[in-house]
Amino acid sequence: MYRNGRVMQAKTCVSALALAVLPLWIGACLAQESSVDPELRDKIDAQGRRIDAMRTRMAEQLAELEQMKRELAAQELQYNDLRKAVGLNALEEARGAAGELADPRAQASAPAQDAPGAPPPGAPAAPASGPVVAAQPVGRRPETDERPPEVAPIFDQPGVLTPRGKLIVEPSYQYGYSSSDRVALVGYTVIPAVLIGLVDVRQVKQTTQTGAIAFRYGLTNRMELEVRVPYVDVHTDTISREIFTGTATDRLFTTSGKGIGDVEATLRYQINDGGPDKPYYIGWFRAKSRTGRDPFEVTTDCVTRCIESFTGTGLPLRSPTGSGFYSAQLGVTWLYPSDPVVFFGNLSYLRNFERKNVSRTILGGGKQFLGDVKAGDIADISIGMGLSLNEKASISIGYDQAFVARTTQDGHPLAGSARATLGSLLIGGSYRFNDKETLNITLGVGVTRDTPDTTITVRLPLTL
Repeated sequence: MYRNGRVMQAKTCVSALALAVLPLWIGACLAQESSVDPELRDKIDAQGRRIDAMRTRMAEQLAELEQMKRELAAQELQYNDLRKAVGLNALEEARGAAGELADPRAQASAPAQDAPGAPPPGAPAAPASGPVVAAQPVGRRPETDERPPEVAPIFDQPGVLTPRGKLIVEPSYQYGYSSSDRVALVGYTVIPAVLIGLVDVRQVKQTTQTGAIAFRYGLTNRMELEVRVPYVDVHTDTISREIFTGTATDRLFTTSGKGIGDVEATLRYQINDGGPDKPYYIGWFRAKSRTGRDPFEVTTDCVTRCIESFTGTGLPLRSPTGSGFYSAQLGVTWLYPSDPVVFFGNLSYLRNFERKNVSRTILGGGKQFLGDVKAGDIADISIGMGLSLNEKASISIGYDQAFVARTTQDGHPLAGSARATLGSLLIGGSYRFNDKETLNITLGVGVTRDTPDTTITVRLPLTL
């Protein structure tokens, strides 16, 4: 107890001594601080401020790093979701399994489950340091697209064939308008520019509307068959004056007709495998029937004019809806992709077959024998250029020219018939609503007298 009292007394003395010395130590420190060089103190303060700035910048960079980590995690999650959507994970797993089965050395070098450091069963696999590469190829390489590129169709023959086993139903509507003036001089001239006789002047205005439905079926990836059934509505106005009558009054003669047109079938075949800067060639053969009402079946306003005298109009009382001849057409379509455009064109020849012992019906029930009649053959050439605006829209522009031979009767050229040249400037556009529906619109402008002035065609192919 006495010892404890001595210890307590000693501690009390030490505490009193500390309290007495503490003010002296503080004063000495303050005196020493006041004796420091001001320039050195400024440098120390500046260094402290730089350290504080570096700490602040480090804190900001750490915050940015955390934000980048969060964004990277979100992108990895999105990337994994996309891989699952397209099936890449399953493909790599299948390739990895096939590679392990195919390469025994990979199985021997693989760590056993019970080996030290091996992950336990069910644990997530460690991230790979590089892309997954299979030990050997699995499956076949995806087949390259050997079909020609799609362009806005402006010609009758499409460039892209129907895939195998697919059926395309294409309803279409075509509106055409044509007008022509004909002047016939009946008489003789005494001196130049002075005519003794009569002048037969005629204006012909014709409107044609054709609604059609076409069926295209892909027999193979290179061959398709098309059947087209048209319905024709024709309206013709003829303004003329009767010759040899002395009248000065114009006379309007109107005819019209509607019904099924000439049904036709076309077989197309892709000849070669094209590609970028390599042309595609598609050969085709078209056969046309004469299911429509032909010009020889309709009654002609030809009471006596067509036989002996020159009275009457000589025009049909109804408009025909067909050509009246069986036809066969052979041609080739070519496409040449040259990014960003596609050049294309057609070259064809149409043969009209001769009809034997033809006669036509005239007003009053009579018949006029015409003999063997053959319409002129047609050689056609066209060229165009297509440009894709985006994934859905494209435009095309082109020119089509046809050369029509003379019509023959009993092996001789028919009087009044002449060779004709038909030229049309075509502008078209296409818009794809989805994988099964596409809208195509084409505007044709005639550049020669014998060509319709305006033609508008609307197509809506539907894939079934």
